[in-house]
Amino acid sequence: MSEFLTIHEAAARIRAGKLRPIELFEQCWDRIDRYEAQVRAWAYLDYDGARRQAEQLTQEWQRNHYRGPLHGIPLGIKDIIDVFDMPTGCGSTLWATSFARADAECVRRLRQAGAIILGKTVTTAYASFDPPPTRNPWHLERTPGGSSSGSAAAVACGMCLGALATQTGGSITRPASFCGVVSLKPTWGRVSVTGVLPLAPRLDHVGVMASSATDCAILFDAIRTAPTAPRRIRQRLLEPNDAAAFGLLEPTMAEAFATFRTTTATRDWHWHNHTLPPSFADVRHYHYLLMAVGAAAYHGERFQRRPHDYPPSVSQLIRDGLQCSAADYERALKHHAQFQTDIDHSFPKGWDTFATPAAPGPAPSADTTGNPVFNAPWSYAGLPTLSLPIGWSREGLPLSVQLIGRRHHDEQLLQLAQRLEATCAIIRPPLPL
Repeated sequence: MSEFLTIHEAAARIRAGKLRPIELFEQCWDRIDRYEAQVRAWAYLDYDGARRQAEQLTQEWQRNHYRGPLHGIPLGIKDIIDVFDMPTGCGSTLWATSFARADAECVRRLRQAGAIILGKTVTTAYASFDPPPTRNPWHLERTPGGSSSGSAAAVACGMCLGALATQTGGSITRPASFCGVVSLKPTWGRVSVTGVLPLAPRLDHVGVMASSATDCAILFDAIRTAPTAPRRIRQRLLEPNDAAAFGLLEPTMAEAFATFRTTTATRDWHWHNHTLPPSFADVRHYHYLLMAVGAAAYHGERFQRRPHDYPPSVSQLIRDGLQCSAADYERALKHHAQFQTDIDHSFPKGWDTFATPAAPGPAPSADTTGNPVFNAPWSYAGLPTLSLPIGWSREGLPLSVQLIGRRHHDEQLLQLAQRLEATCAIIRPPLPL
């Protein structure tokens, strides 16, 4: 049993009258008081405003006005996403007092659904690669990942029951994996990016983190565009046999993934090794190029005027984008379109889900955000991905699988993940803090 309530557990208690939103808010704030000084997951907290929201939602419930499963649920919002009257700092020292004058579209939808916005979670600078101040709650000397570091750490600690996050390379999947929470990066375009700081608009996604696939489904249902038609769920998983193309897998993760495959295979899940299309070989190069050009297009002028506000890794990304030739960019666009077509046609008939490790291994040291090599291809492709804890290293660090679904099959992917959760029944140990 988890140390704290999941969204669906809390929602059931609120609806049954066994828990008031103000009580749930106080439970989360107690955990913020307990963990935040060590973990540093939050860029901005709004105790007074969040408490007012909790009181209002408690009163609404008492008047039999129940908004749904997010009614009274405390959430965190990554600090590149606008929240009215809160700063959108984006990991920048100069933007730390830049208050948003309107909610981002995804935040507006969460408010309508009854969520309580506790504050803004830490992002790496401009949602890029430089290490954040946030620490991994499972081991304070390890990275929580990037760039959605604060969202993953806050959910892992139960400081909030869910959070919004973003991904351009691996910024949802990797932090969720390192911090032992569940995440969904939807199909590109399924969630509005209006009111979200861009890094590379052709690759940017808004997604969610929570403690279970069921919780991620509840969050996604609130912020998505129109739902897709229901489809049959098949207990079938494809494993790419191009593992060398991703990079070296650490023994701890290799062992956990092999155990996951064995466990599922003995419980009526079917596996098939499958070859990815030839265009996959150039994904890493062209993904980086599109990200660099996107970053340069948005930040280039400001970077040249205020270079001191950009740490080393994002600075290099912008410089690479500024130096990219028109011919190279045109080749990147052509490859991007071709790979999306190729990957859409690479799923064999009757098979809808790839499965890979979510990261090469457990969280590395805090001087890095980890390697997004297992995640970036799917951000580039725009396919939906979901990360799910499948075990723990001998050091007590989380290890996760990454599931990749067909384009616009987000709801199907979530349902399949819920079945996997029931199949594997991973027991979460208590935090060591």
